[in-house]
Amino acid sequence: MSATVQPQFGRRTNENPAAVIRPPESEINVASTATPPAQAINEIRTLCLSRLEPGAVAGMSPERLTGDMERLISEIATQNRIQLNAREQRGLATELVHDIVGLGPLEPLLADETISDIMVNGPDRVFVERRGKTVQSAVRFRDQQHLSGICQRIAAAVGRRIDESSPMVDARLKDGSRVNIVFPPLALDGPYVSIRKFGKKPIDLAKLVEFGALTPVVAKALEIAAKCRLNIIISGGTGSGKTTMMNALSRFIAVDERVLTVEDAAELQLQQPHVVRLETRPNSLEGKGEVNQRELVRNALRMRPDRIIIGEVRGGEAFDMLQAMNTGHDGSMSTIHANNTRDALIRIENMVQMGHMGLPSLAIRTQIVGAVDLIIQVARQRDGGRRVTQVTEICGMEGDIISTNDLFALELQGQDRDGRLFGKYHRSRIAPSFAARLAYFGLDQAWEEMMAE
Repeated sequence: MSATVQPQFGRRTNENPAAVIRPPESEINVASTATPPAQAINEIRTLCLSRLEPGAVAGMSPERLTGDMERLISEIATQNRIQLNAREQRGLATELVHDIVGLGPLEPLLADETISDIMVNGPDRVFVERRGKTVQSAVRFRDQQHLSGICQRIAAAVGRRIDESSPMVDARLKDGSRVNIVFPPLALDGPYVSIRKFGKKPIDLAKLVEFGALTPVVAKALEIAAKCRLNIIISGGTGSGKTTMMNALSRFIAVDERVLTVEDAAELQLQQPHVVRLETRPNSLEGKGEVNQRELVRNALRMRPDRIIIGEVRGGEAFDMLQAMNTGHDGSMSTIHANNTRDALIRIENMVQMGHMGLPSLAIRTQIVGAVDLIIQVARQRDGGRRVTQVTEICGMEGDIISTNDLFALELQGQDRDGRLFGKYHRSRIAPSFAARLAYFGLDQAWEEMMAE
C-alpha cells in the first residue's frame, strides 16, 4: 500500500469488510453485468477519498497518484466484493485524480488540442468548439455541487472568489486559458463556465496561411506593416481570431524593443525577451483595490515603452490608447469588437466619448487619424473558418469624415465539396498613405513587389 493512503478504512472491527458498503436489501452482484452499478462506483469513490492523506497527495505527480489510486480502488473493490476490470479501475482512478489535482471532467477537454472553446451550461450540458464548429460533449459533472467545487478551485487559484455574493469572475488557468464563470442565482441552470483555451503552440502568419485564414500576399503585407511599425487595430467578433492575429503580428517586433502589454486576462504570447506584462485587478472582498485598464495604460506610458499592446479596448481607455499611439510609441497594437473596419472607427470614437463626454467628434476623429494607421478585420464564417476579410488603411480627413482605403477586401465566391468557403481578395492599386514610412524602413520596394504578385 502506498504511503499516500491510510492502511485501512475506518476503525478495525471483526465484521466482514464487505458489510461496510453492502446495500440495505441485497448484496451487490456484478458478475451478471458488464458495468458496475452506479451506487457501487459512488461508494468506492467515497471510500477512496476518505483514505487519502491530503498532505502527501499535494506533492505527488498525477502519474504516481494515478497508480496509487488504482491500487487503492482494487483493494476496496476486493474487500467489498465489487468486480472491476482493469479498464474500469484505470478510468475511476483517472477521474479521481482529475478531481483531486485538476479540474475534474474538464481535464480531457483541456488536453484535447483540437478544442478551442469549452462551454459548461450546468452540470449536464457541456459544449465544445472543435475546428470552428460547436458540438455537445459527452462530458458530465456528477451534480451541481461537483461543478461548483471546480469553479471555486479555478477562482481560488488566481486569488478570487465565486459565490452568491460575488457571482461573476474572470480567471486564468495555469496554461493561460481564459475563464469566465457565472454562479447562481444569476445562472439559472447551475454554474456557467466559458473557457477560451490557450494555444500551446504559437501561431505565425505562415500557419494562418496554411489554415486558409489569408493568402500569402496578404500575409506579406501584414508582415511589412508590422516591420515598419504601423499602429494597428485588429477588429472582429467574439472568437474570430483577434488575439491569434495579434500574437502572429507580434513575432515581427524586434528583440531589442521594450514592449508593455495591458490585458484584462493575460493571454498574449509574445516571444521577445523584453516584455512587461500588466493585468487588471478586480475589487477585493471589501470592494476596494480595483485597477482597470485605463489606469494601467496611463501607468504604462511612464515605463519607457517602445510599443504598447492593449489586449482589448472596451471603454474609456481608448482615449489613452490613442494618446500612446500619438506620442511616439509607433508599432502599438490593440483589438476591438466590431463588424467591419468602418464600424471599428465608430466604436473607437464612441468609447473615447465614454471617458471624455465633452470632447467634440471632430477632435476625436482627428486623434484617430493621427494615431491609427491600419485596421485588420477578422471574422469567423459559417463554415467555421476564421479569415481576414479586410485590411484597411486610414488615409486622413475629408471635411469631418475619416477617409479610408481597403488595401485588401475578401469577396466570397462559393464553397467546395467539403463545405469550405472560398473567395478572392480585391487589392488596392493606389499607393498607401504610409508610403513615406515604407521608404524610411527600406520596405517600399518589398511592398511594390508584393502588390505586383
